[in-house]
Amino acid sequence: MTTLTTAFAGSPEFAKNILQSLQNSRFAPTVVLTQPDRPRGRGRKLQANPVKTLAQEHNIPVLQPINFKLQDSLNALASFNPDVLIVAAYGLILPRSILTLPKYGCINVHASLLPRWRGAAPIERAIMAGDTATGVGIMQMEEGLDTGALFAERKLVISAQTSTLQLEEQLAISGAELLIDVLSKLPMDAKPQNEKGVTYASKLTADDRQIFWQNSAVDIERQIRALADRMPVTAKLPEVEVQFLAASVLDGEPKEAKPGTLLIARKGRLIIQCGAGQLQLQRLRINKGKGLPMDTAAAINGFQRFLPEGAQFDANNFVDSNL
Repeated sequence: MTTLTTAFAGSPEFAKNILQSLQNSRFAPTVVLTQPDRPRGRGRKLQANPVKTLAQEHNIPVLQPINFKLQDSLNALASFNPDVLIVAAYGLILPRSILTLPKYGCINVHASLLPRWRGAAPIERAIMAGDTATGVGIMQMEEGLDTGALFAERKLVISAQTSTLQLEEQLAISGAELLIDVLSKLPMDAKPQNEKGVTYASKLTADDRQIFWQNSAVDIERQIRALADRMPVTAKLPEVEVQFLAASVLDGEPKEAKPGTLLIARKGRLIIQCGAGQLQLQRLRINKGKGLPMDTAAAINGFQRFLPEGAQFDANNFVDSNL
């Protein structure tokens, strides 16, 4: 394919990285679709998302429909006459009228090895589940949720230290390389997905931030690592609320303490009993003072009176399994 008119739809950082690679290729988009500006920060002022910001830097026309129920939204995209619409973490459902508008339809860059982790949060869900590998695929979009046939995919390793932002960046780089290769070969055949092993990566909610201390230290560490970059897990002591930003699992002897108990808060160490094993905090944020991220030594030095040994995190939420 020597000439191809492309359009791009995406919103967050992952999509921005894909867009940047496209812009540096011969498939630079003629128009970008992205979600409307949202209020952010303490002032709750409207702010552009990463994709819109990048598009404006490159003087690419930007469309921000609330949805595609109005004919005007369809007409606005159709006026650019795209051969293909490239989608990466856009965040809006595309109706059939959009899916069938471009000559080659809509092609999605999806951050998992489909059919595992179809849906909105595949990177975080893979880390939380303890997956040792994930990947990125280039998919022909259809009306089902991430059910389309695959043009290409690439596997990546998830280590015990991999964060969401690290994995997101790796997947974006690999996804952009695969995407550009697929675009250069259009039209090409796509392989239907295997219908065995389907799992869904549901959208992250406030409930995902809650720690269930009856879970193992291994599971809780994965939860912390998966969510720390954007919506850190949060736990409460009697006088403070704590966001957990990094932690490690200890292989110590079982302690006679309820899950969620702060076992040690001294000498730069914060250690919490879990349902199985202990969790050692490494970085956290406390809703006192300036509320800045800090390591455990700084937390103990500055806020020790709020971190008494023997206190139980989320005591009001604890359910005794023996009752």
